Amino acid sequence: MACATSMVGVFAAADRVRMGASSLALVGGSESMSGIQIGINQGFSIWLRRFFQAKSVGQRAEMLGALPLKDVRLHIPSITNRTTGLSMGEGTEIMAKRWGIARERQDALALESHQRAVAAWQEGFFDDLVIPIDEVSKDLLPRADTSLEKLARLRPTFDTESGHGTLTAGNSSPLTDGAAGIWLANDTGLARIPDHTPRVRLVDWELAAVDILRDGLLMAPAIAIPRLLARHGMRYDAVALWEIHEAFSAQVLCHVAAMEDKTWLSARAGVAAELGAFPWARLNPNGGSVALGHPFGATGARILSQTVKELAGFPPGSFAIVSICTDGGLGGVALLLST
Repeated sequence: MACATSMVGVFAAADRVRMGASSLALVGGSESMSGIQIGINQGFSIWLRRFFQAKSVGQRAEMLGALPLKDVRLHIPSITNRTTGLSMGEGTEIMAKRWGIARERQDALALESHQRAVAAWQEGFFDDLVIPIDEVSKDLLPRADTSLEKLARLRPTFDTESGHGTLTAGNSSPLTDGAAGIWLANDTGLARIPDHTPRVRLVDWELAAVDILRDGLLMAPAIAIPRLLARHGMRYDAVALWEIHEAFSAQVLCHVAAMEDKTWLSARAGVAAELGAFPWARLNPNGGSVALGHPFGATGARILSQTVKELAGFPPGSFAIVSICTDGGLGGVALLLST
């Protein structure tokens, strides 16, 4: 499930707890995007094996002289979709053009993400959520010095030829290293967790998939969210807190545009109910992935744990939506409740 991997792990653990197989589960994920394995092509691989199998220095010297230089090629894996051959950024450029998402709106959302993340760090929100490692105790990504003017000067990253590219390094999430974990428990398991640990109830969840050639690579949450809310008879404004993964500012804007489009809701999500307007002021109050980073395997647990702390401070009975899109046209959404 790529970006939603550790979120789906939470759903799997919830099933085990619900069935009585466990009372307490620790779910998480990690990613090292700075350590992506560089490979070599088949011809060079065969030559290397034979070189190290050689019995003498002379044999190895002879093999060095016969090394076919045309076979010495490194393979650096690309983060591209297997079906389309496009990266998530290239796929999102197509979505942005389809939904008419302007560059200025993307940059404004990115700036807000950085400003909120910087403020959250300054106010101590992340202090008990982040574990120091090797004397690093704070995210290095949120930029206090960024501005709309600086963001506007960045060149498009994924569509560099058409003259209409809108996604840049400034309004896209950086691929980072990271790890995150979250507890999941029933009443028996909760007794084993310190009372001061923030806690909320996992009410329901929804997984969805789309036709990436027709709907767009990262559009699945725009189906999962309406279906989940409609199942509970809820409108968008019934949700007090929204945490939507910011793979790209454009992807968030595409989701909301689709969720407010009656044709999309009816034809693609199968939802006939009127869900209302999206409450932008309730989105990602402490910053999102554009500012905080996106370590694929850890992102689900990171966003969920951040939301748990946020929602635990709301009045009892308040709802939160956590949404994550993922490569392959998939998406996961959780509905949480403060207790």
